[in-house]
Amino acid sequence: MTQYDIEVKVVEMLKTVFDPEIPVNVYDMGLIYKIDVSENEDDSTFKVDIDMTLTAPNCPAADFIIEDITQKIESIEGVSKVNVQLVFEPEWDKSMMSEEAQLDLGFM
Repeated sequence: MTQYDIEVKVVEMLKTVFDPEIPVNVYDMGLIYKIDVSENEDDSTFKVDIDMTLTAPNCPAADFIIEDITQKIESIEGVSKVNVQLVFEPEWDKSMMSEEAQLDLGFM
């Protein structure tokens, strides 16, 4: 698998992760700020670093969401390590959502 193949699979997996209180996946919500896929030098596997935020800093589902992301990305063949970093800059707002997500939530 190539780095690009892994990136595509990561996005596919992120689209299966939901905040239990919001019926839109974390990717379309605009909560994913960075996906960095790099090849491990010691073998032919990949490391995935993700920077993400939450809709609110005190989100009660934060641990659940991060664990769900980690488990799903680790299940991708060829991925050996996942690091999910929670960031709050820039602050999330609804303009970061995809048009489909805004439509689903009644913002359009």
